[in-house]
Amino acid sequence: MKSVYWVLWVLWVQVVPLVALGQPRPALTATQYQQDFRYFWETVRDNYAYFDKKQTDWEQVRQAGEAALPAVKTRGQFVRLLENVLAELYDNHAALNTNLPDSRRLVPSGTDAWAQFSGRRAVVQAVRPGFGAAQAGLRPGMELLAVNDVPIEAATQALLGKHLKTVDAAAREVALNHALAGDHRTPRKWTVRTQGRRQDIFPDQNGLGLESDGNPKLLEARHYGAIGYVKINNSLGNNRLISVFDSALTTLGHPAGLVLDLRDTPNGGNTTVARALMGRFITQEQPYQRHELPAEEASFGVKRSWVELVSPRPAPYTGPLVVLVGRWTASMGEGITIGLDAMRRATVMGTEMAQLNGSIASYQLPQSGIGFSIPTERLYRVDGLPREAYLPPVYVQPATDTTDAPLQAALAQLRKAAPKP
Repeated sequence: MKSVYWVLWVLWVQVVPLVALGQPRPALTATQYQQDFRYFWETVRDNYAYFDKKQTDWEQVRQAGEAALPAVKTRGQFVRLLENVLAELYDNHAALNTNLPDSRRLVPSGTDAWAQFSGRRAVVQAVRPGFGAAQAGLRPGMELLAVNDVPIEAATQALLGKHLKTVDAAAREVALNHALAGDHRTPRKWTVRTQGRRQDIFPDQNGLGLESDGNPKLLEARHYGAIGYVKINNSLGNNRLISVFDSALTTLGHPAGLVLDLRDTPNGGNTTVARALMGRFITQEQPYQRHELPAEEASFGVKRSWVELVSPRPAPYTGPLVVLVGRWTASMGEGITIGLDAMRRATVMGTEMAQLNGSIASYQLPQSGIGFSIPTERLYRVDGLPREAYLPPVYVQPATDTTDAPLQAALAQLRKAAPKP
């Protein structure tokens, strides 16, 4: 009997597709690449929720993509074509699920510095603590002159969409920050001007730290005197965070005030974790954000929108709460922030967040299997303010040295608000 099973196994191996055994997919035909491209372009056309904010000529993008398809012979070439097409949206919340070694890193999860144009000057606005940029001495307020010896204007220009009706400020900012992020294999060199002097900064001098998963701890919790502090370490997509967060609140006891630090949540997360965290700060069910699905209205002329609720969880903390946010507060971190703000449950302090557009849906190309995600739902604070337009009521500019100015401001506010013994 054993020999029969052996023969059957050999026959199965001979007929099973190579991809099922973990081997590379067979090369696609020109027709299959065309089918995948058409699926990709039409899916974005029919479901992307933010075309009205963009200067993108999507029809022109289709024409250019189809003209480039005959030269595509490999999967890598097709990935690069799709990356170039998606870049036309200049949307940091739209991405492929695969990349090439020289693909641009994702923003904000794959970068450690954030800059904006002030006129024609590119100025550093924020630096991600603990990563190469901060370790190499980059500080807010420095002017960026060049990336890998390419003048900053030229480096930005190279990453702008080629099919924009006009180049708006949003497109320039996205391109600038992708230039700073670099790719997955090339060490970066930034030339800056600080205090009237030129200086070269090498954020990858100790290795490509942005390629690692970061802090293995889901969160950090401690006391600052009578004030409690919980920092979420980019783990809002990990359901284990719920029990760890509950345990941290229990360990902190009954602090006179609490800081919830969401400044390192660039990978976003899921609503289960978000609602679990918010549920520990309320005593009655409340709405936290509004959704809108433009594709349904575009197809049928019927608007679809709804409000999502948060329910209280056992042993809520009801004392004064400050939420800290910044450029690496992204997606679900932004959702928690606007939720606690709308429920009037927290004072939000810090700077602009990542300002990612809406909620994403994921799709897979039928021939190549390449996945991609795009924003398909618009998200709002319950009063109708777009999530991406939200600003903290208490704006705290980052310090130009290593001082954690937002945390110091949060602690000072909570100490003033704490009940006197």
